[in-house]
Amino acid sequence: MYIPGPSRQAGERHIAEDTLSTTLIRTGRAIALIGVILPLLLIGGMKFTTVEIEALKPLISGTPWLAWMYPVFGEAGASYVLGVVEIATAALLILSPWSRPAGIAGGALAAFTFLVTCSLMLALPIWEPALGFPALGPAGQFLIKDVSLLGISLVVLGESLARQQA
Repeated sequence: MYIPGPSRQAGERHIAEDTLSTTLIRTGRAIALIGVILPLLLIGGMKFTTVEIEALKPLISGTPWLAWMYPVFGEAGASYVLGVVEIATAALLILSPWSRPAGIAGGALAAFTFLVTCSLMLALPIWEPALGFPALGPAGQFLIKDVSLLGISLVVLGESLARQQA
C-alpha cells in the first residue's frame, strides 16, 4: 500500500499502485464473469418450470424473430431449449478462465443470448405507460440488465480470442 511521505521513492509508489490496480482488475473481471454465469444458471434452470414457461409466452410470442420456436418446439419445448442453451453457456463460461476454446464458445453463446434478449426491447413495450420514456415498465426493468451482460460476454469472447493457443 502506498503511504505518502518523504521516505517513499517514486518507484515504490508505482509498484504499489500497479499491484492494487491489477488486483482490482482481476477481482472485477471475476465478479463480472460470475455476474453473467449466475443469471444463466439460475434463469436457465427456471426454464424447466411451469412458472417460466408461462412467463416466456408474451416474450416469445410477441417477438417475430422468436415466435417460430412455438410451432417448432411447443411452449414447453421452446423453454427447455432455451434452458439447455443457457446452462451449457454458463458451464462454458465457468471453464473460460482455463480454456480458450470454452471461453470462445461460451463468450459467443452468451453474447448471442444477450443480443437476442436485448433485441426484445425493440419489439416489446418497455416504457411505463403512464410515464413514458425514460421510465421503464416491467419488461424494460427485466431486460435492461442484459445490456451489461452482453458487454461482459463480448469482453470474455474478445479476451479468449486474444489468448495465445497453448
